[in-house]
Amino acid sequence: MNESVPEPPTADGSADSVAGIARDVASGRRRASDVLAECLRRHESLAPRINALVQLRRQEAEAEAARIDGAAAAHGPHGRGLPLAGVPVSVKECFAIRGLSTTLGIPGRRGLVDAADAEIVVRLRAAGAVVVGKGNVPQAMYLHETDNPVWGLTRHPLDATRGPGGSSGGDAALVATGVVPLAVGNDLAGSVRQPAHACGVAALLPTTATLGGAGAFQTMPHLTAVRPRAGLLARTVDDLALGLAAVAGPPTEALAMPRRVAWWDDAGPIAASPAVRRAVHEAVERLAVRGVEMVHVPGAIATEAAWLLLAIVAADGGADVRRLFAGGRPMRGVSRLLAIARLPRRWRPLVAALLRLTGSRIEAEGVLRTGRRTPDELAALVVARDALATRFAAAVAGCDAVVSPVSALPALRQGTAARLVLAAAPCLLANLLDLPAGAVPVTTVAPEETRGRSWSLDPVIRAATATDRGSAGLPVGVQVIGCPGRGEATVLEVMRWIE
Repeated sequence: MNESVPEPPTADGSADSVAGIARDVASGRRRASDVLAECLRRHESLAPRINALVQLRRQEAEAEAARIDGAAAAHGPHGRGLPLAGVPVSVKECFAIRGLSTTLGIPGRRGLVDAADAEIVVRLRAAGAVVVGKGNVPQAMYLHETDNPVWGLTRHPLDATRGPGGSSGGDAALVATGVVPLAVGNDLAGSVRQPAHACGVAALLPTTATLGGAGAFQTMPHLTAVRPRAGLLARTVDDLALGLAAVAGPPTEALAMPRRVAWWDDAGPIAASPAVRRAVHEAVERLAVRGVEMVHVPGAIATEAAWLLLAIVAADGGADVRRLFAGGRPMRGVSRLLAIARLPRRWRPLVAALLRLTGSRIEAEGVLRTGRRTPDELAALVVARDALATRFAAAVAGCDAVVSPVSALPALRQGTAARLVLAAAPCLLANLLDLPAGAVPVTTVAPEETRGRSWSLDPVIRAATATDRGSAGLPVGVQVIGCPGRGEATVLEVMRWIE
């Protein structure tokens, strides 16, 4: 593993947590300007190595911090009741900030300037947060790998040969390194939870009813069966809870202590790494010690949900995403996935058969499961989703939440995300069914857990084997999914108990 970045400030309710900063700034014990200055110093020291905060609004942020300091002084020791007073926050590049750009990592969009703030930015400012700028994203937010020709490559805080995940990878790296204590991303296929797992931070994906898309740029405007949702990243679960309450209001769900939690350690088409399985088992033990009844449920339904979500997302053959490039050429990994999406369905059985002959079993399955659909075929996929929702509700009846892997693998090596798309398969059930979900750190990869996969001709499995190799010390988290009828409060409480 490469030389790591300096340890971030602690965030256990201390002065550097979201709550600690807001409390101290609102009461006048600290100045928002000083908190911001420390954030900027840390960014400047880490930027050459990490490259995560790619659009910095220094002057505007300094002016906002000064205004918050003035308001705190004017209102005395009780402040103005701002829940995020003086808290530095980054937002994913897909959210508009007036005066910056929403490029999505596409060179042809470089000159476009955001005319107004996205809804989530308005809410953050109203809560007293200081929005420091935008975190990097994969090109078109189409991979779990944060790289693009506009802003360049974002590196994992612990290993420069690996990425922080995606598509909210820049913001996950900023939280992990302590540049900001809170960040906003969005998630259509694991894009908040997967980078949180890769970087060793916590994340929350609220339901559509709670936060919705929060004004993010829509890369797939014609996709209506499932929608991207805004989510949060922070170093602790309590910081997530405070951030959510600040931008979405107090939870409507009456909090009850979790009594029964389902779990599985299956990660889908790519078998879970040993450390991923161990993390789930450790989380199960932590909950059981607290008296929670743990119920093992087969994870095959999550794999089925993953294939179904990918089929729905690919139903336009990638047309929406291709339009973003306006004749420009996507990066290699993005281009590869778009070519697969565009492949006519009549050719797919032949292509899949050829892939199987060369040992590419997983990619062959992906070719058969995806591709352009007619309106009637897409409607049939939606019917299948509704039927799966009914089956899932029956499988977890009486349970408050589910604990599962976030990803089959620890942080991916740079350049492998297009081949390892299905590593994030465990995340997709929550997206498909619009369930609240989160990720919480549990452990790190042990040296003896870097090997153990059987030899395979399948290039996906070979890439997974290469990912495990050299991964000792990398973070591993688990996912918590709210069962039907449960909300973010339940997910956060289970995450707290695991944390």
